[in-house]
Amino acid sequence: MLVAYKYRLYPTDVQKEFLHYQLREACDLYNAALEERRGAWKICRKSIYYCDQANQLKAMRAEALINVANFSCCQDVLRRVDKAYKAFFRRVRHGEKPGFPRFRSRRRYDSITFPSYGDGCRLNAKLLRIQGAGEIKVKLHRAIKGRIKTVTIKREINKWFVVFSVEREVDPLPKSNAEIGIDVGLNRFAALSDSTEVANPRFMEGESKRLKRAQRKLCRCKKGSNNRRKAAIIVAKIHRKIQNQRSDFQHNLSRSLVNNYGMIAVEDLNYKGLCRGRFARSVHDAGWSSFFQKLSYKAAEAGRELVKVDPRGTSQACLCGASVPKTLADRRHRCHSCGLDAPRDVVSAQIILQRARIEPSRRNVERC
Repeated sequence: MLVAYKYRLYPTDVQKEFLHYQLREACDLYNAALEERRGAWKICRKSIYYCDQANQLKAMRAEALINVANFSCCQDVLRRVDKAYKAFFRRVRHGEKPGFPRFRSRRRYDSITFPSYGDGCRLNAKLLRIQGAGEIKVKLHRAIKGRIKTVTIKREINKWFVVFSVEREVDPLPKSNAEIGIDVGLNRFAALSDSTEVANPRFMEGESKRLKRAQRKLCRCKKGSNNRRKAAIIVAKIHRKIQNQRSDFQHNLSRSLVNNYGMIAVEDLNYKGLCRGRFARSVHDAGWSSFFQKLSYKAAEAGRELVKVDPRGTSQACLCGASVPKTLADRRHRCHSCGLDAPRDVVSAQIILQRARIEPSRRNVERC
């Protein structure tokens, strides 16, 4: 399986300037490749593919038209353009909103990838050697297990990171027969079928005042000015803090669940639909999609079973099978058939676990 390891980089001022320059050159190459494809179709009705553009790289580098230090990085930039076109045509075929590939701003082109480890980049102890930049200090807070496939240098506002894509064998945890159902919500982040309730930290709400002040300051700045650029960085830093807090919370919770349970049952939610409703802000703040994504890959890595069940009716039914209609204001589950009286979300989690046990096909089971 493929696993990503992300580490903080500490380049010098000279190395930072070099990395910024490489990102600008990669962005220019991306936009040039996109312009060539658009122009060829608009003028000649001719389609240009990755191989056609990759064959031009050697001559362009010889004429100093491309100043990206590593040749393989140039190929990866062209692959990004090719992926953007393939994704566009896939969305057209499926009847989704197409979103034609667009030109990239230098300020928004934040990563460059070395497709083959050892070709332009290599890790030596706690130093990462990058072609053209030399050795950069890396904070290796955990060991890399497996074989490194690709290396990505990433810029996040004013910080630099390196992401290693590693291929390694599955390392399963000891077998466990324990099972748990999870019902996510907004009042509580999650309710478990064993009656445990996980509080919703609401990180966005905690930083809302600070974020509003920073956004108002940004709106008052003149477009294109240095002050506006500085104000935008402040807003981005606040969002980064919220994202880091949310990610840390979700990593800890998902790791605890995977370590303690052999089978985990969750709802197969339509996140896009939920994010278009009246509770969109709260849904975004909770981050259910990213939580289930972390839970999914951790379960696959540990050899656990993650079962996704149909979410329809989980809050309107009882464990005995009777229908118990409720509104959003009803926080207690009271069944007149069997007499069950319990918190609404806990009963929903128990129903989710019940469905995961009785569904014979388990079409949405995720295994390693």
